[in-house]
Amino acid sequence: MKISIYTKTYNPLDSMKTFLDFYYGLDMQFLASDLLKIGLTPKEISDAVLKAIKTGKTSGIEIRKHFMPVFTQVNTSIVNDCKLSKMGYGLVLLNANSELSSVAEWQIKILNNFFDLA
Repeated sequence: MKISIYTKTYNPLDSMKTFLDFYYGLDMQFLASDLLKIGLTPKEISDAVLKAIKTGKTSGIEIRKHFMPVFTQVNTSIVNDCKLSKMGYGLVLLNANSELSSVAEWQIKILNNFFDLA
């Protein structure tokens, strides 16, 4: 089901923002809720997303290209979620709880690839 909101006024800048959100969203293939499958809790995911966004802002990347708040269905509940680009997904995992083996293994794999140690 799509939701349409009718307005009597027209602002071309709003249309451009909507188009850019759609365009950036095409490159966001991940959901933050996907991290539930590797053992993160909703609180850990939320904390990691907030840290990742802060990291992105500090680094100067355009946040809306990598993070998009959405609602998704998990089991029978509708939850706040976040669509993520590859960069966004990576930033979330780098800021996630490294006490989870799946997170720690991913972080080591990234560093091995970065330093070409694999």
